[in-house]
Amino acid sequence: MELKVAIIGRPNVGKSTLFNRLVGRKVAIVHDQPGVTRDRREAPAKLQDLKLRVIDTAGYEYSKEDSLEKRMWEQTQRAIAEADACLFLFDARDGLQPYDEHFASLLRQSGKPVILLANKCEGKLQEDSIHEAYKLGLGEPIPFSAEHGLGLLDLYDALKELANLKAEKASQSKTSPANSGQTDEITLSEEDAAEIAGEDNSAEDEAYKKRPIQLAIVGRPNVGKSTLVNALLKDERMLTGPEAGVTRDAITSEWTYQGRQINLVDTAGLRRQAKIENSLEKMAAASTKHAAFMAQVVVLVLDADAVLDKQDLTIARQVLDEGRALVIAVNKWDIANRKEAIQRLNDKLQTSLTQAEGVPTVTISALKGENLDKLMRAVLKVYDRWNKRIPTAPLNQWFADMIDKYPPPLGKNKRRIKLRYITQAKTRPPAFYIFSSNPEGLPDAYLRYLTNQLRDCFDLGGIPIRMTVRKTKNPYAD
Repeated sequence: MELKVAIIGRPNVGKSTLFNRLVGRKVAIVHDQPGVTRDRREAPAKLQDLKLRVIDTAGYEYSKEDSLEKRMWEQTQRAIAEADACLFLFDARDGLQPYDEHFASLLRQSGKPVILLANKCEGKLQEDSIHEAYKLGLGEPIPFSAEHGLGLLDLYDALKELANLKAEKASQSKTSPANSGQTDEITLSEEDAAEIAGEDNSAEDEAYKKRPIQLAIVGRPNVGKSTLVNALLKDERMLTGPEAGVTRDAITSEWTYQGRQINLVDTAGLRRQAKIENSLEKMAAASTKHAAFMAQVVVLVLDADAVLDKQDLTIARQVLDEGRALVIAVNKWDIANRKEAIQRLNDKLQTSLTQAEGVPTVTISALKGENLDKLMRAVLKVYDRWNKRIPTAPLNQWFADMIDKYPPPLGKNKRRIKLRYITQAKTRPPAFYIFSSNPEGLPDAYLRYLTNQLRDCFDLGGIPIRMTVRKTKNPYAD
């Protein structure tokens, strides 16, 4: 049974370091600057035989109305409410601060089990701070070091006890008389329902549809990425506001849309490299690029009043160069100069983004929730294209027709280059090998011709296509 644990504490006490330690990899951004974490982040973790769901939170308390700090604190409150238990960290080097006592009071009021961790206890100089922590009323503090992994065994013992209590309560509720006459509702998956109905689906062709889709939302700062994520999830999951650069970490939310499992990733806004000055923004940009390059489909969010400017084009090219499928969402359409925006978008797509013709473009309003279903239909369609495999027979028939229509040029020896056959090497994105007797002599222009014709004929718009020419082996070489 999974135990959901929220990590709570004031800024810069090591919450994100502990989060990374439990998850087992560097997921959250860690920096010396206080207040780096803003959104709450969740991830599965494991501590020996314990299965955990860990929530990293912001370290700010309640602030004035309509401020970023207030919205951050509301996210922390939601994490506490959703958790089975809380890990409360304080900095043993600095000793207890007024913020620590404030957080401790709120945790006591929540009624949730709390494990008190005296973090940064690498030496014996912090013993006074550990003894002082008893006054928080949260039980015995555990000397701990999130950075070096000290105290993990004691933390395991405390979490194990809570996990056993949760399992015991769950077993009691299942066997209670109140539930004895009730039957559990059985929900069939789409695959089970199809099997019962006798539908004949090819397991091999449909296998990718059973896997979660990695969907990243990227774009420049303040174009409405987090607002779009919240609108899709129908929940105030991400921090939003008029301030540019609210999001710093790439935050993943598990989501189901029309039976399809989707890992929806909100990212920090990407500015031009020359404008990135401090190390924290560099780390946020690196986190965004990693999320985009590891995604399968990327939604590039544009501001309708500044469609496909230089930075947008740079992001789009990088996404396509990495082999990801791309969808363009033009946001703030409810307040845009529509005629001018559409004209500018079409001009830019035709002149500056030719490596993936047919990129789906959807106009939306994330704030009002307009055209979101249309956007998701485009995402699912381009994902199917990204996974598409073309049978060899029709592929080679198309190949022969293209050669008849427009034969390859002459090679260096004044003989026409012979293209023998084509095969699809892989999907995600589709990659093809063309076998020729003289691959070095085939010009790039002819490959572009074949790529564009392939995209039009087999409906592969909006995704990158890899086409490589390889030399056929001479059967008489030996």
